[in-house]
Amino acid sequence: MALANNDTSTGKAFLDSGQYSHESILKYEQVYGRTFVSPGGKGCAIELIEKLDLKPGSRVLDVGCGIGGSAFLMKQTFNLEVDAIDLSDNMLELAEMRLAEAGLAGQVSLANRNCLEIETKDAYDGIYSRDVFLHIKDKEQLFARLFCTLKPSGKLLFTDYCCAEGPFSEDFKQYIRQRNYHLCSVSEYQTLIEEAGFEGVEAEDVTKQFIDFSEAELKTIQTLDIDQNVREELTKDWQRKIDRARSGAQRWGRFVGIKPAETTD
Repeated sequence: MALANNDTSTGKAFLDSGQYSHESILKYEQVYGRTFVSPGGKGCAIELIEKLDLKPGSRVLDVGCGIGGSAFLMKQTFNLEVDAIDLSDNMLELAEMRLAEAGLAGQVSLANRNCLEIETKDAYDGIYSRDVFLHIKDKEQLFARLFCTLKPSGKLLFTDYCCAEGPFSEDFKQYIRQRNYHLCSVSEYQTLIEEAGFEGVEAEDVTKQFIDFSEAELKTIQTLDIDQNVREELTKDWQRKIDRARSGAQRWGRFVGIKPAETTD
């Protein structure tokens, strides 16, 4: 789930030394479930992949694949061909390990690539991403690039942390600065996706689901066999996340867009 902003080298260092350090990723995995580092873990991933609604054999780009959970599901359960990319070396190192453990070595492509630099056109039937675009500042360039990468009639599906329309409290502003996030409201995302040329755009505020997931994960934290200091740290992080969402400042969005089919004269 890690993809740096437009400054690739700086962004990679920021992610791998901070939020996505090796130690942090392993802690997240314990909370979200084996091979997952996104809200809702495996259950949510299955729901979203089903919503992507692609035929077996279709080619998918997983942008910000994290440690590979969704990519592995797409291959194992849905028989999709997956190119999974991320900018965090720490994420990819663990993804390679989990790929081998799942018996999928060589069946899912994992690569350190920046989606803003992808030059392939009309290559994918679907693009899937989980809580990644918050790391990217130039969202106009992002959606233009993803649009070009999809085949005609290809589908974009992603979730992302979002914000309210504002104004924001100082605490929320500080949180965004500390994480180096670039958040949009759900309606702003809808406009960006439509302006990039996508049709049939769905922009849904699913913050209630995010809160439900987070509360269940908070309970999971209390059952983990981990150091008490780590438990307290995770508990505080999750409670803050729930509080931000309940206050209305932090939102969670689910988005779909379809590239128009080629027209014939």
